[in-house]
Amino acid sequence: MKIKYWLIVVSVILLGLFFRTYKTPEYLGFWYDQGRDALVIWDLIYNHKFFLIGPTTGIAGIFRGPWYYWLITPLYFFGKGDPVWPAVFLAVSTVVAAILCFFVSKRIAGVQAGIVALIISTLSYSFVGSARWLSNPTPMFLISACIIYFVFRIIDGRKNSYLPLAFLLGLSMQFGSAAEVFYFPAVIGFFLFQKRLWPGFKILICSLILMAVPFGPQIFFDFRHDHILTKNILDFLVTDQSFKLSFLDTLSVRLPFYYYMFGGKIFPSNTILFIPFAIAAALSLFIRRRNLSPHESFLGLLFVAPLIGMLFFHGNQGNVYDYYFTGYYLAFTVLFSVSLVKLFSKKIGLVITVIFLSLFLKQNLKELINYVRAGVGPYITLATEIKAVDWIYKEAGGQPFNTDAYVPPMIPYSYNYLFLWRCTHIQHQLPTVELLPALYTIQEPDPGHQTLLDAWRARQATFSSIEKSYFADSLLVEKRHRHEK
Repeated sequence: MKIKYWLIVVSVILLGLFFRTYKTPEYLGFWYDQGRDALVIWDLIYNHKFFLIGPTTGIAGIFRGPWYYWLITPLYFFGKGDPVWPAVFLAVSTVVAAILCFFVSKRIAGVQAGIVALIISTLSYSFVGSARWLSNPTPMFLISACIIYFVFRIIDGRKNSYLPLAFLLGLSMQFGSAAEVFYFPAVIGFFLFQKRLWPGFKILICSLILMAVPFGPQIFFDFRHDHILTKNILDFLVTDQSFKLSFLDTLSVRLPFYYYMFGGKIFPSNTILFIPFAIAAALSLFIRRRNLSPHESFLGLLFVAPLIGMLFFHGNQGNVYDYYFTGYYLAFTVLFSVSLVKLFSKKIGLVITVIFLSLFLKQNLKELINYVRAGVGPYITLATEIKAVDWIYKEAGGQPFNTDAYVPPMIPYSYNYLFLWRCTHIQHQLPTVELLPALYTIQEPDPGHQTLLDAWRARQATFSSIEKSYFADSLLVEKRHRHEK
């Protein structure tokens, strides 16, 4: 590869790392899910409480396996409880995934396709935002890129790659478990018609065992608890009829959703610009339909499988969120990049690709630079919450005290963890549950549910009075005196 291409690749990677890790504490959202996860990991590290299940899938009674917790536990351990460590680790893993996208795209259509895929996957404003999310879907960037990589190796004749591929397919259900289920029909459907790529009996058996390994903790948990997970899954699939053969009622909802989801990953502030380039990429595939490489065929099947499958999804009150498709963003990126670059055989293809990159960089770099220049991330961040908790510890002066926090959705897991972590960090004592005169409250803004916030404040006023107030950015912290009964 020429030196000019290496310079571009290294520059893009460094930019991607910068935008994903810049001022992580000031930009990191540490809320309900993050606090819940951190408390579980704290119990594992310091109280040696082992577990067999991980975060909830969002469906009542159905849990993922513990692999996400196990993945980030070493980061919490070496960071002495600091959530910044696992957040940076996950962010960096998405850059590794982007590098894999470069190589697999280069494998299909040359270095130009690799660079286009690398630019999209590292500098998309939406992808950067997803990479900075301390949550279980984030590792799906790397898992999905690895799945594509190992399928490509199998296509190239390296059948031993069935082993890591099988393990990654099982592992994907531990981090995503929504649209990721469609990995299986996509992969099986592709290899079913590629007899020359079928594994030998020994590799097949070993692959099936490796695919089952990630489900082991859940299976063991299920047997220990009277098959509660199995019952909940059956209720979700059968009783609730979460998947139905009818899809016409969801078609009008899903198609615009798909357009805005994938178009927004390319042009976050003007998805209309995505239309001509999507048409160009689709035409590229159609024109070459009889000469598509097996690599492109697999990518097309992998991209289309969840789009069709989720048309039949009626569960979870019909709600489908874009993070359900995290495991498919990079497949879309590679397929889109390769399709554009394959038009290079005609000058119009080069012109279209140059125009695309110019518009993409203009819009996404503008959004990313504005994001960095703003000086703050979401309206409530880890740094903001630490300010509030540290102020309370300072005011308490080592004396016993109570705390209460108003947070949507009402369970203050994030503050429960931060009081625990900062207590250890600055060597104070935890808030006590015994009612004391010293009460400190933390109030998060909740413009969507003002009546709930007003009711919470009114309840506080019935048994305590304000002695001192402090604003930690958007958080209102109050030192209160609890009235004697």
